[in-house]
Formats: sequence, C-alpha cells, structure tokens
Amino acid sequence: MKKNVLIIGAGGVAHVAAHKAAMNNDVLGDICIASRTQSKCDEIIESIQRKGHLKDPSKKLYSRQIDALDIPATVKLIQETKSEIVINLGQAFLNMSILEACLETGVAYIDTAIHEDPDKVCEDPPWYANYEWKRKDRCAEKGVTAILGAGFDPGVVNAYCALAVKRYFDKIETIDIIDVNAGSHGRYFATNFDPEINFREFIKVWTWIDRQWKEYPTHTVKRVYDLPVVGPSPIYLNGHDELHSLSQNIDAESIRFWMGFGDHYINVFTVLRTLGFLDHLPVKLADGQEVVPLKVVKALFPDPKTLAPNYTGKTCIGNFVKGTKDGQPREVLIYQVSDHKAAYEEVESQGISYTAGVPPVAAAMLIADGTWDTRTMVNVEELDPEPFIAILDRIGLPTEVKEIEPGSAASFDGAVRDLETEIAESTATVTVSAANPMIAVAPKSR
Repeated sequence: MKKNVLIIGAGGVAHVAAHKAAMNNDVLGDICIASRTQSKCDEIIESIQRKGHLKDPSKKLYSRQIDALDIPATVKLIQETKSEIVINLGQAFLNMSILEACLETGVAYIDTAIHEDPDKVCEDPPWYANYEWKRKDRCAEKGVTAILGAGFDPGVVNAYCALAVKRYFDKIETIDIIDVNAGSHGRYFATNFDPEINFREFIKVWTWIDRQWKEYPTHTVKRVYDLPVVGPSPIYLNGHDELHSLSQNIDAESIRFWMGFGDHYINVFTVLRTLGFLDHLPVKLADGQEVVPLKVVKALFPDPKTLAPNYTGKTCIGNFVKGTKDGQPREVLIYQVSDHKAAYEEVESQGISYTAGVPPVAAAMLIADGTWDTRTMVNVEELDPEPFIAILDRIGLPTEVKEIEPGSAASFDGAVRDLETEIAESTATVTVSAANPMIAVAPKSR
C-alpha cells in the first residue's frame, strides 16, 4: 500500500485537493504541499486547520518551497518527504519535469491536464503523443504508475466514457462532453483558473469527428442545450485535453467537447485576441524591454482563488452518449452538478476548483489501496471507472445518470453541419458590450 502524498502547486485546485487529502489522510498518510511560493502553501494549511479537516492528527501536514522545473530539486524533495504519490497541480508547463522526477524516484504520478510548451499553443493532435506518451515505455519498464488527466475534464468525463462502454452500450456512435458553469462571481470579467492556461486553450479548436481530427475556428459552432439544474445553456464546440486520449482509447465515431460561454466572455476574448493581448510570445516595447502580452493580461486579472467567497450558482458537466444496447438505440446523459456556495462552505473554494481538485485525490486513494496502482502510464478511461466514481460519490462529486428517449426533444444534436453554415449561424460578435457583465467564464477543469 502506497502512502504519503506530495501535492505540487498552491492554486485553487491544489487548495481543494489538499483539503480532501487531509480529510482522507488515514488512507493517504503524511501530506506535503509544495510550490514556488511557500506562503501560499501555508495559507492552504491554515484553511485546512480552520475547517478542522485533518482527519488523523497524528499524520503530518506541512509545506515546502520548490521550483518544479528543477528536476534534481524535485527528486530531492520526493526523497526527503518519503512521498510515494505525487499529485501535480501546478501549471501544465511543469508536467514533464515532475513526471521525470517521479520516474527517477519510482513514485506514482498524477496530473490533471496535458503538458504544454510555453512557446507553442494547440499543437497538432493527439497532444499526449507529443509529450507524456513518449515516457509510457519507461513507466512500464520502471513499474511507475502514472495516471494522466485525473481532474474532471479531463478525468471524470473520461471515466464516464469508460462507464458508458462497460455498463450502458454495446456500440457507441457519438460522445458529446458538455461543460457549463452557470455561476456568477460578481466581477466584470475574471477566469476561474489560471488566465494564461484558460486563454491558451481557446486559440484553436481540434475535435474528433468521423474518426479523424478536424479543425474549426474558435466560437463558431454553437448549440443551446437544456442541461439538468442549470437549464438551457449556449455551448460552443471546443478543443480539450480529453479528446486526445479518448480518440485513441474509446471506440466511437465522433467524440466532441462543448463549453458554455456567454456573449460577454466572447466579446472580451475576441477583442483581447484581435488586439494581440493573448499572444504567448514576447514583444519588444519602445524602451527595448520584452514582455509576453498574455502574461501581462494574467497579471491584471483577479486571482481565481479570490472569487470564491461571493460565488453563487451551479456547474453541470457531463457526457451525452448515443449508441445501441441489445440492438436498440440508446441515449444516456452521465453528469455531475456542483454548487459554488456549497464548495465555499465546505473547503473555502469555488465550484470550478472543487470539481477539478476532488478527482485527483480519489485517484490517489485508489493508487494507495492498490486498485489503480497500474505500474505503467494510463489515461483514466483505460481504468475501471466504477471504483473511481464510487469514491467521488462519497467525497463530494456524486454522479447522476439520465436515460434520454432517442430522438426526443431532450436528445442532443451534436452533428456538425457544413462549416460555413455553422459560422453564419454563430452569434459571436467582436462588439464590446457591458451586457451580462456578471456572467461567469466557462472553466477548463484541472
């Protein structure tokens, strides 16, 4: 049985994960939270202590400072803390460095998003093949468990795909993953997680249709779908991490990702992008100084953790799956609803961080008890989904399943028609408007 957890990162998702790990430290053992800024780790520890969430007080909860790009330093930290499971909740730029440190020390690795190169955005798919999967053979040779993309999306939605295969369908035709945040944080504009990562993912849309990759312009293919609890929501075809493994591991004709956006978000995003403020490469100022426009935008935006106290409303994330069972057409919606206010009351966080921070702890618990201790590299959909979903049900993210009458009004039309027609129908505009200024920005779960 593996024990002792090292959480790398001190943002909103790490905050939630640390709370949940502390609440389950009878399984996970000692917990160390490490980040470049140790004081942020200490703030998380203070929050855990304030809420009384350390289940077994005999276990250690402490912090360390680390530059996770420094592989030797990370190796040393893993060894000094006697950690056997590392949960990487830092920026996606750190993935390969932290994974390498885990390979060198032989400990288990968990992350919640695909690695990104700071100098590249939306590379050619499948993204995992560009980075993580190149280390798969080494994980197998060294017997290192590496579970990739174990947040919510990617992560739980991958498990929902595996659940659909295991329990609900003999043959799957389409999977449409839908992510809607119907909450309000009360700010004119803010992102629910790192603004730099948030904006980078919307530069290009890669999607899996008819068993091939297709590229679409951002915010041009739109649907309105009536989701449980949050109601009718405008959603846009988008690229996302999970498509890049699901396309290889799940037998389906098409697998697409849709994210909810309000007009206000699209207006602000479009203006920032058009003016060059979302560029990820340096530009030179008149005085010769170089700056990265996207990092300047990030510096001006609110820290996502500060949104939590006043956040209201709910999120709904799930998979609409179409296929056949016993020769009959079937449609199923597998989904999860979270409440921003409830998340704050429990762990002093907002709902987006909550949905992303709980799943990696569930994955760590399954590694700890041996259920998911694979001793090789896997994506979540390659694992038995039921133990994972069972733990999530117990520790804060209960799953719902809704049968949909095939062809009824509740069915989801995910078919992408002629691209020019789709663009003509799009309601996106570059006009800046103050309409709906309180609308929340749709999340990417980490």
